[in-house]
Amino acid sequence: MQSSISLSLSSSSPLTVRSDGGATSDVFFGAPSQLWFCGVRREAFSGCKAVVFNQLPSVTKKKKKKKKKISASLTGNGASLTKGGFDYDLVIIGAGVGGHGAALHAVEKGLKTAIIEGDVVGGTCVNRGCVPSKALLAVSGRMRELQNEHHMKSFGLQVAAAGYDRQAVADHAENLASKIRNNLTNSLISLGVDILTGVGTVVGPQKVKYGKAGGSETVVTAKDIIIATGSVPFVPKGIDVDGKTVITSDHALKLETVPEWIAIVGSGYIGLEFSDVYTALGSEVTFVEALDQLMPGFDPEIGKLAQRVLINPRKIDYHTGVFATKITPAKDGKPVTIELIDAKTKEPKDTLEVDAALIATGRAPFTQGLGLENVNVETQRGFIPVDERMRVIDSKGELVPHLYCIGDANGKMMLAHAASAQGISVVEQVSGKDHVLNHLSIPAACFTHPEISMVGLTEPQAREKAEKEGFEIGIAKTSFKANTKALAENEGEGLAKLIYRPDNGEILGVHIFGMHAADLIHEASNAIALGTRIQDIKYAVHAHPTLSEVIDELFKSAKVKNEASRGVGEPVAV
Repeated sequence: MQSSISLSLSSSSPLTVRSDGGATSDVFFGAPSQLWFCGVRREAFSGCKAVVFNQLPSVTKKKKKKKKKISASLTGNGASLTKGGFDYDLVIIGAGVGGHGAALHAVEKGLKTAIIEGDVVGGTCVNRGCVPSKALLAVSGRMRELQNEHHMKSFGLQVAAAGYDRQAVADHAENLASKIRNNLTNSLISLGVDILTGVGTVVGPQKVKYGKAGGSETVVTAKDIIIATGSVPFVPKGIDVDGKTVITSDHALKLETVPEWIAIVGSGYIGLEFSDVYTALGSEVTFVEALDQLMPGFDPEIGKLAQRVLINPRKIDYHTGVFATKITPAKDGKPVTIELIDAKTKEPKDTLEVDAALIATGRAPFTQGLGLENVNVETQRGFIPVDERMRVIDSKGELVPHLYCIGDANGKMMLAHAASAQGISVVEQVSGKDHVLNHLSIPAACFTHPEISMVGLTEPQAREKAEKEGFEIGIAKTSFKANTKALAENEGEGLAKLIYRPDNGEILGVHIFGMHAADLIHEASNAIALGTRIQDIKYAVHAHPTLSEVIDELFKSAKVKNEASRGVGEPVAV
């Protein structure tokens, strides 16, 4: 039975967590509905006042009656067994964004659901990642604007020297994380999801045990099990993390200090966002990147433009094509030392002495201690092998019945909202409806100032695919300098890029660098998810003047040879 649930949004604001603390962030390693915000269900911000309705006119008049209906749909949770004789229809190990999303969707599907969590609800995203980092980035964005005298004068504004209170900034991030964590917990409780406290371990087919270290353990059975244990910061060998002067993103988000000079090892999403924060607060930054270029995961053209805007004008220098083989924390008045070698020849290259070092070299799956050996599953580089439906694959290449893995732990796409989408997909399957998630439709964003966002293939990836499959690709671009709203904000620095097939109008990829790029990407990602072609979406109407017209012009500038539309419906006269 599927209930229709509406919750009011009272406050706003991704890392998946495992039962003992692993998680996912908004970083790559190597079809959410309208009820989702940044990978977190809207229910999480509702104050947990849920109203179930079948007919809209009766919602406001019969609230009490409707609440009885929602509790009736959740009465399966408790001591009684399910129809199949299990304790639960679904047990989820890990209450991060992926596990939380899967649990709420399972409730909508009428499944008796439990979630096992050994740390705190929300995972890395809420507690040590996406959420607190966005609080810090909100501060850095305002600091940049206030510090830019030319920018402020262009509006006719005069602003005195901007300053900040480090502890107050840190408190802002921690308070936001705490608020969202409590809301997530309350949303699970209010919707009838059982929160089982402890470390979760698979002990056999359709069987899980949980409990705290050194304490008693409880075994529960479930028709289906989802592993959603996320990831942790990856620290290469030779790096000594002391949590004070040599830190990971987990430590950096506490903002215990703002060093005068900090080295950031890795120039991906995490490294870029922290460079934005630190430079806005007055630090000098040195990037250490193993590959020959900064921002290697981005479309090269977008990365080049981003470097010109986000790196070159700021107090940032960089070393590319080098490995940091040894990093020693500051001690007894001595600085942090970083020994660099050439990434290709392995010859010593340089030694840096800085005040602090942030290790932003990606994330590693948190999959140890899950009891995978009990179901004959072997990890691959730490990741749990799954098929396109997130079904776990054992060491013989066969599917493990009723066992799924979502999020960072499977390594398909290490993004919190990807974990959520995978969780929804799995719940659809266990509810009897086949569903395969199109990962090429999942967007990603880097929340620098300006922002970077993307979905689908980069230009090199698209060209490789085109050569292999025998088709041509087209490239269309639009500039933020031609957008009225961007110019009104004096934010004309930006570019949107479309990669597509001219023969049939298929959207292969969209990349945006500019103001609110993270918000603008979703029109493209939804088009890819729904299979919408350029010849259809180019006729969509956008409000004027808005930044969305950047995407409107992007689609309109594409040259499609076959303009035949697949039309989604007959026009309605009004």
